[in-house]
Amino acid sequence: MARTFVFLLLLLLLLGLCGNPVSGEPPSSIDALGDLDYELPETNYETQDSYKPGHIGILFQMVNVFLRTVQPNDFPEEIVRKVVKKMFESSINFDKILNYEIGVIIYTLLGLLFVILMPLVGCFFCMCRCCNKCGGKMHQRQKENGPFQRKCFAISLLLICIIISFGIFCGFVANHPVRNRVKRTRTLANSNFKDLRTLLNQAPEQIQFILAQYNTTKDKAFSDLNGINLLLGGGIQERLRPTVIPVLDEIKAMVTVIKETKKALESMKNSLQSLREESAQLSSALTNVKSSIQNSLSDPACSVRPSSETCNSIRTSLNQLESNLDLNQLPPVDGELDSVNDVLRTDLDGLVQKGYQSFNDIPNGVQHQTKNIIADVKGMLNTIGSSVDRVTQRIPIEKTLSTFAVYINNTESYVNSNLHKWEEYDSYWWLGGLVVCCLLTLIAIYYYLGLLCGVCGYDRHATPTRRGCVSHTGGVFLMVGVGLSFLFCWILMIIVIVTFVIGTNVEKLICESYANRKIFKVLDTPYLLNENWQYYLSGIIYNKSDINLTFGQVYSDCKNNRGIYATLQLDNRFNISKQLNIAQHIESINNEFENLNVHLSINLLDAAGRTNLEDFAACGIDSINYAPYLSQTGRHPARVNLLSFAYDLEKKANHLPPGNLRQSLKREAESIKMIHRLHIIPMEQSLGTLRQSIKTLQHITHGLTGRIAKIITTLDSAQNFVTNNISSVIKDEAKKYVRTIAGHFEQYLLWVDFSIREKMVSCTPVATALDSAVNVLLCGYIIRPLNLFWFGVGEATVFLLPALIFAVKLAKYYRRMNSEDVYDDVETIPMKNMENGNNGYHKDHLYGIHNPVMTSPPK
Repeated sequence: MARTFVFLLLLLLLLGLCGNPVSGEPPSSIDALGDLDYELPETNYETQDSYKPGHIGILFQMVNVFLRTVQPNDFPEEIVRKVVKKMFESSINFDKILNYEIGVIIYTLLGLLFVILMPLVGCFFCMCRCCNKCGGKMHQRQKENGPFQRKCFAISLLLICIIISFGIFCGFVANHPVRNRVKRTRTLANSNFKDLRTLLNQAPEQIQFILAQYNTTKDKAFSDLNGINLLLGGGIQERLRPTVIPVLDEIKAMVTVIKETKKALESMKNSLQSLREESAQLSSALTNVKSSIQNSLSDPACSVRPSSETCNSIRTSLNQLESNLDLNQLPPVDGELDSVNDVLRTDLDGLVQKGYQSFNDIPNGVQHQTKNIIADVKGMLNTIGSSVDRVTQRIPIEKTLSTFAVYINNTESYVNSNLHKWEEYDSYWWLGGLVVCCLLTLIAIYYYLGLLCGVCGYDRHATPTRRGCVSHTGGVFLMVGVGLSFLFCWILMIIVIVTFVIGTNVEKLICESYANRKIFKVLDTPYLLNENWQYYLSGIIYNKSDINLTFGQVYSDCKNNRGIYATLQLDNRFNISKQLNIAQHIESINNEFENLNVHLSINLLDAAGRTNLEDFAACGIDSINYAPYLSQTGRHPARVNLLSFAYDLEKKANHLPPGNLRQSLKREAESIKMIHRLHIIPMEQSLGTLRQSIKTLQHITHGLTGRIAKIITTLDSAQNFVTNNISSVIKDEAKKYVRTIAGHFEQYLLWVDFSIREKMVSCTPVATALDSAVNVLLCGYIIRPLNLFWFGVGEATVFLLPALIFAVKLAKYYRRMNSEDVYDDVETIPMKNMENGNNGYHKDHLYGIHNPVMTSPPK
């Protein structure tokens, strides 16, 4: 049996060392190399990788608990190894075998003892009964505890019958799946073979998929090569940006400062000019009004009281009608404005834009200077694709799978051609199991009918010779059950012994050892299956038995979705890493970029722009004294508020008597209001404009020389950095760019290596097929139902022994006897018995003690 299973396991492992593509996690280095995402397409398979017996599994677990009690020893690896090697002569220690099988042997001996003794006991029992011995005489002795014994016998028999019924139930449950076992086996086999063929067909598709991904990688690399202006040129820009752009931005801001300075100086000049003109006009107008008022006050009415007091008051206030501004002390700003205009004759803004343009032209300059190198790199990348194609075509996976396809076809043909024979055998199996279960059911039915009729038909007032027909029938049923038990129980026990020995050993040696993988340790023992080979699988596949390729490792790898390359260690035949030679391809890419030579000339600001900044710093606007200007802009254009003065003049004029004087003064008041509107308001606006211009100039010129000096220093520093370090920046960014391009192909080549090793043609269906053959078909469909069958039938058969004992005892209380005990002396009978009638006799039959008299049963 062990030898057969070894070859079954070996055949299943070698039938389809292939598999579906699965999602495996590539090495961490692959993810770090680029943003490309490769993954072989998944394939769905029909066969489930686990077997669930359903509700019957509880019964299987119950049997397993019993088996662990019968056979508690661990898997005998050493014994199995010696059995496989057929070393029975002197090297096998039979004491170890006996120690391992002691539980099975004991139960087998007990069963054989049952088989031997039960027919003998039945034979002697039958002969004794025929001789009116062993309860064969139809006479029942009356006992004081007779009713109690009858009840105990009935309850005990009922409980035993229930236990027997449970065993019969287990037998029926175990026998029922036998009818459709071949159908389920056919479905399972077809599913496994379909999955294996799917794997065979997937191998070429996966190779094509792997090759197709090179185009994706190449397209990504070509896109990066075409975008060298953004990748390499942009990288150079980003390195220079923190140094270059702030300087150019400051110079550009200074251009704005120069323009604002010119605007503020022009506004200041215009405001001063306007104020001088308006101040002169205001002085003239106020002088005229003042003269006119003085003429009006020369009117004779001013010499008469009380008008004289009003006129004197007006005459005293006339000295306030004068201009309040002294603009002659304010120096002009024409010189400063001319200096700024000289500065602006140089287009500093244009010069700054040239600096920006030279910086922004870096990507275009890089792309223009690398045209030839990019073309060479593209040609070299195309050769990598051809190399990968040649390597994948030389991988021996398809050749290996084509060899195993023949075994798969032959095995499928053999299975399909023999399934009808297995179905015929299963029909015999099912019929035999049904007969056994029905025979036990028949015996149990007789016991149940005997109990039913006996209990229901029993009359405690009837004498043994006068029992009813129903009660008597119950006793007959019990005796029929006893007879059938003696007749068939030993035959049933033979069946139980045979199935027990087979089922227990297969469950412990194969099913349990397969579940805990200990059987693989035995199969992987060096020189076990072939005395010349250290490792059997490597000897078959490579004809090199020193390669550590084991059944356990292959099964574990297949179970974990590893590919056939890694599972069978095909690198011993074809080293994919050596053939791909990732380092060589990456080195070729790096060599192509070694000729990368980019020269960039960046001039932030020429000498004219630098001189222009220095001239602006020396134009003198930061030396202007703004205090006199601010002092004058804070004054009112006139010494008095003309509107207030005009209103006061009108008020005083109203105190004068009507006449020419009064009207003249009112006209002068209106003239003063007109002067305010025509001169004071425009001057106030000009003063505000002048003040705003001065504030702007103060803000602009504050620390102007230091700012320009700092700009020039920063400009020199930035220009020196660009001039001295541009070559190293270009070299560093070129290395990053090369790593980006090479990283795409390194990622792809590593993925190809990883996919071929770990993912492509994973042998999961092989492990599934092996699980289907051993765990599902052998153990799930055959052994565990077989174990449940002998467990149930054996339990029922064993309990037939106590059942027939109680049935014989109980039948005496139900059957009609041929004679009974009669008593003459009533006093000798306990009064309690007389009152209760526990002896089953009517009081009319108690006549006194004498020898029992045989009476005829009623007709």
